[in-house]
Amino acid sequence: MDNIAGKKSALMWAVHISVALLVALWVFPTVGLFVSSFRTTDQITTSGWWNSMFPAEQTIQLRTGGADTATMVDGVYVIEGNLLTDEGGPGADAYISTFGVSSRDVAAFNAGDTAEFGDGETIFVGDDGAYIYKSPEEPSSRGQRVFVTAETPPDFTLGNYYNLLFKPGNSEGMAKAFVSTLTVVIPSTIIPILIAAFAAYALAWMDFPGRALLIAAIVALLVVPLQLSLIPLLKFHNGVGIGKGYLGVWLAHTGFGMPLAIYLLRNYMVGLPRDIIENAKVDGATDFQIFTKIILPLSFPALASFAIFQFLWTWNDLLVAKVFLIDPTQGTTVMTDQIVQLMGTRGGNWEILSTAAFISIAVPLMVFFAMQKYLVRGLLAGSVK
Repeated sequence: MDNIAGKKSALMWAVHISVALLVALWVFPTVGLFVSSFRTTDQITTSGWWNSMFPAEQTIQLRTGGADTATMVDGVYVIEGNLLTDEGGPGADAYISTFGVSSRDVAAFNAGDTAEFGDGETIFVGDDGAYIYKSPEEPSSRGQRVFVTAETPPDFTLGNYYNLLFKPGNSEGMAKAFVSTLTVVIPSTIIPILIAAFAAYALAWMDFPGRALLIAAIVALLVVPLQLSLIPLLKFHNGVGIGKGYLGVWLAHTGFGMPLAIYLLRNYMVGLPRDIIENAKVDGATDFQIFTKIILPLSFPALASFAIFQFLWTWNDLLVAKVFLIDPTQGTTVMTDQIVQLMGTRGGNWEILSTAAFISIAVPLMVFFAMQKYLVRGLLAGSVK
């Protein structure tokens, strides 16, 4: 009864739910990154992106005006101002809920109360940030510190994108890294496809001694971590004179991507109709003509599928670029390394980091959506006859 037409089995529902959960796991971080790219530093550090549409609460240390702003009223020094709008304040859109005059109790008083420091010093703080500080003695030049708990409304800005794309220093670095990344990615995607396509055709349709062993070796190479070959390969590059440069990183990405490319394309080509190949040979076509005029056009889904994987991998790569390309003396870098540098030595600038990361994934997203219709067809290569 579970297989009656029009009804879905429990297994089918489980598959659909699993796919929905996997999609959500990938979509939520992307949405969070997009939202965070428009938030200010204070908003990012005080609340998560899922709370971006709600007021954020933060406790900050502010200072009243100094002795140069004090006036004498009935023998008492008086300083008036606004903690929210004065220098260092969160702005006029915020409002104060509680405040304190000691770091041991930052929420000792509610907004609208008058707090005492001792020695006759008092301060009144309103919820709008307005304060009145009174002291029988001359205040210090630095002013009196006050701890306030302020709630700020949602704040979104395009300033992060402006600082990243147009601010001198950042814009030059990102532009140069973007060009360098394209210089790495485009050849590193095209070269392995060209070589792997020839190899896949030979393994699929040409008989020669040792073909089975080559196929087994390619499958075995799929599980070998690339980290094992980084040092030997770098030594080889230095030995032949290509060292750190674009040629070295192209060859490295080509070598690391070849096993998957050959395996994927070979499985697809094996599934093509044998009659087409045999008829072409009867008509006198050579292997090269069969490959270029028949196999390649029919294998476009598999080629596009691998191109997506290779492009995404090389675009998001940092390890291979660090080893074979990035050289501070020559100023060569890629987007992933430039984003790491934007964090600074102390790991700050989170707002710019989110913006840079979203700009970095924009190109892979466009490539993926442009070629996604070929992805499933390429992944199913050889699975259905």
